[in-house]
Amino acid sequence: MNATKPENRIWNPACECLPREELEPLQLKRLKKVVKTAWDKVPYYRRKMEAAGVRPPDIRTLADVSRLPFTTKDDLRSCFPYRGFAVPMERIVRIHASSGTTGQATVVGYTRKDLETWAELMARLHTAAGITNSDIVQIAFGYGFFTGGIGHHYGIEKVGAAVLPVSSGKSERQIQIMKDYHSTVLICTPSYGLYLAEVADRMGARDALCLRLGLFGGEAWTEPMRQALQKGLGVFATDNYGLSEVMGPGVSCECIEQRGMHIAEDHFLPELIEPATGAPAPDPAGAGGELVLTTLTKEGIPVLRYRTRDLCTFLPGNCPCGRTGRRMSKVSARSDDMLIIRGVNVYPQQIEAALLAIEGVAPHYQIVVSRAGALDELEVLVEATEGIFFDQMWKQQEMKDKIERRLEVALGVHAKVRLVEPGSTPRSEGKAVRVLDKRV
Repeated sequence: MNATKPENRIWNPACECLPREELEPLQLKRLKKVVKTAWDKVPYYRRKMEAAGVRPPDIRTLADVSRLPFTTKDDLRSCFPYRGFAVPMERIVRIHASSGTTGQATVVGYTRKDLETWAELMARLHTAAGITNSDIVQIAFGYGFFTGGIGHHYGIEKVGAAVLPVSSGKSERQIQIMKDYHSTVLICTPSYGLYLAEVADRMGARDALCLRLGLFGGEAWTEPMRQALQKGLGVFATDNYGLSEVMGPGVSCECIEQRGMHIAEDHFLPELIEPATGAPAPDPAGAGGELVLTTLTKEGIPVLRYRTRDLCTFLPGNCPCGRTGRRMSKVSARSDDMLIIRGVNVYPQQIEAALLAIEGVAPHYQIVVSRAGALDELEVLVEATEGIFFDQMWKQQEMKDKIERRLEVALGVHAKVRLVEPGSTPRSEGKAVRVLDKRV
C-alpha cells in the first residue's frame, strides 16, 4: 500500500492558470450570454427575471449577477421533465436525473458540447488528484441517472487511464476486483470507502491491494475522515465536488496540495450568501456562507444562481500548484442537514469531526434524534474498537463519558452516547444515512 503524495500535474494550464485579469472578462462575456439565453429560451426564467425587475441588458458587470433571482431545487422540480431545457430535444444527447427520494426528480439535459465540457472538467479533476494514463481506475459510484459514475468514467478515458466500470455494491466483489485487476485508484463516496477498507480487512486482502489514490465525493466529509481513509485503504485521498443540477462532479476539485478545492471558474460563477437572508456573505474567507453557482457554458439547461445549500468558505491567497481559480473549502455541512436541538444548530459533520479525534472510536456512527415531551433528545451510537467494546464495564463508561464531554464542547448541547459493537451501525454502498430523526 502506498499513500505517498503524487506528482503535481495540470491538465489544461491555459484555462486552469488563467490570470484573473483575463478570467473575469471571459466570465462576464459568458454570463451575459447565458442570461440572454435563459431569457429567450426558458420561459420560467423570463418570468422570474421580470418579477425581479431585471432584464439581460442590466447585466453589465460581474457584480450585477446579484440582481438575478435565485434558482432552487423546487424551481427545477416545477420544470419536470423538460421545461427547463434551452434547446430542442433533438439536440439533447444525454439525460440525468436526481433520485426523487425527497420529492419530484430534477432532470438535467446535456448537448454534445455539454458532454465534451463535462469530460474536460473531469480530466482536470482527475489530473489534479494525481491520476495518469498509467493508472487502473475502479469506479464504485453507481451508473445510471446518477451523474457520479458516468461523469468520472468519461474524464478518466480523456486522461487516458484504464477504467474499471464496476459501479456500486457487492463489496466483497469490489475487493476481489481490486486484487485481480490491480486497481491503483478507487472512486466512491467516503463512507463507502471506509466500508470497503473494513471489508478488505475482513477478507484478509488489505496487503494485496495496489491502491495508491482515492477520489472521494458525493457527500460532505471531514479532515479526520480523510485520515481514516488514507490509513484504512493506504491511499492518498482527495475531495471533489459537484451536483447534478449544474453539471455533476467537476465543479471543483482538490489538487494534491490538499489546500481547498479549485472551482472551474471559467465554467461556473460562484458566490457565497447568507443562508437565512440571501444577502452576500459578509465574510466569505472567514465565516463563509452558502454556495451559489451560475453555469456559464451549459447549453442544455442553463442555471442561474443555483442555491446549493452547501456551506463553505472561500480561501484566500494562491495555491502552490499554480492554478488560479478561486478555492473553496471542503463543504462543512448542508444547510438542510442542520438539526435544531433545544435551540442549538447541530450539523452531522461536527459530530463526525469530534468522534474521529478520539482514539478507540471507529469511523462509523449514527445520530438518533427523538422528542421526550417538549424537549429534543440527541443520541449518538458510536462504534468503539473491539479493544474498548469488549473491555471491562468501567473502561466502557470512561470512554462514554469522554465522548459525551467532547461532543458537548463541540456542539454546545448535551448528546447521550451509546457504545455499540463494531460493525453494528448501518453501512452504505453509496451516500451514508447518518441521521435517524424520530421526531417526524
